[in-house]
Amino acid sequence: MTRRVAITGIGAVTPLGVGAPALHERWAAGESGIEDGLGRCSEFEPTDHLTRRQVRRTDRFTQLALVAADEAISQAGLDDAPYDRADIGSVVGTGIGGLSTIESEHVILREKGQRAVSPHCVPQMMANSAAGALAIQHELRGQCFGTVSACAAGAHAVGAATRMVQHGDAVACVAGGSEAAITDLATAAFAEMGATSPSGISRPFDKRRDGFVMGEGAGVLILEDAETAELRGVQILGYVDGYGATADAHHMTAPEPNGDGAARAIRKALSDAEIEPGQLAYVNAHGTSTPLNDRSETEALKTALGERAGAIPTSSTKSAIGHLLGAAGAVEAVATLQALRAKTAPPTLNYEEADEGLDLDYVTEGAKELDVNGHPAIGISNSFGFGGHNVVLCLEAAA
Repeated sequence: MTRRVAITGIGAVTPLGVGAPALHERWAAGESGIEDGLGRCSEFEPTDHLTRRQVRRTDRFTQLALVAADEAISQAGLDDAPYDRADIGSVVGTGIGGLSTIESEHVILREKGQRAVSPHCVPQMMANSAAGALAIQHELRGQCFGTVSACAAGAHAVGAATRMVQHGDAVACVAGGSEAAITDLATAAFAEMGATSPSGISRPFDKRRDGFVMGEGAGVLILEDAETAELRGVQILGYVDGYGATADAHHMTAPEPNGDGAARAIRKALSDAEIEPGQLAYVNAHGTSTPLNDRSETEALKTALGERAGAIPTSSTKSAIGHLLGAAGAVEAVATLQALRAKTAPPTLNYEEADEGLDLDYVTEGAKELDVNGHPAIGISNSFGFGGHNVVLCLEAAA
């Protein structure tokens, strides 16, 4: 039997603030968390939420994940749920992992020698350390691992956790993504490959778009078997109805121009959810603000959704917070669920000039009410990563 997967808690730390409510409310109000060309979590102070010992022994990406997870777990009441802890999993995606630790400890090695390198360096820099730290913090003894698929990692984590719950490998799972890669090396490397915006402005789908803006943050969702969640009386926020994943097998950093791989992932997600394009009320686009991605994603949506594509409000969270790399898919899943629950599509910020062929409803004139006509609000969240990874999540707001 395939179980229905309920979402019972959400948490986020983003450039718009600490907490999932800030993500939706400030974005819907048209606010941007991008300052001086970067999407930093400037309101996040680790010692406000974690012990000094935790802060000393973890990289920033793990710290962000722990705080987002605490919010989600608290909302779901998961620590007090009557579940065997061996039946609760922890899956956290990241694109790079503990990069700031790697960079800082490498400087120490070169300047002071091996004996000065921190004994905590390895667990701090491991890409799976956020998942492990969450499991330790909350005594989650089920499956525990990280997903690493560039900008699709957070969405892959949610998809993997969904399958675990659907097929009885877990009764509940803490799933999400985290990234803290605004470092000297990363910003220089992305700039030199021409991926980031020289103007420092995230303007997805706009004719003037010139690259993505780097951001940091974390997003976490609590996924549970819907039947057991109902039995324990927790509020169900929504459901993961479908999950689709494909590979472009085309280029390490450039998407397929016609968006075929992305279109296949969209179709797989809709098929998995057993819904038709006409049932979609909202699309949270990957929308990176790069010339290639925004065009190929638009083509993918037209291919997968047909005539319905132009009628569905489609906006990009990255216009407000930048590109959170491996955290993006999870943070945007949180944002998508909030949009569906509020029946409101937040806007794509900074859009002013139309580009030929990019002619969907990108929600450019402020937040827009979703047309659900009395039905549950259903939407998709797209994530496409370097390496040709495509992931689409189909989410539904609880009635």
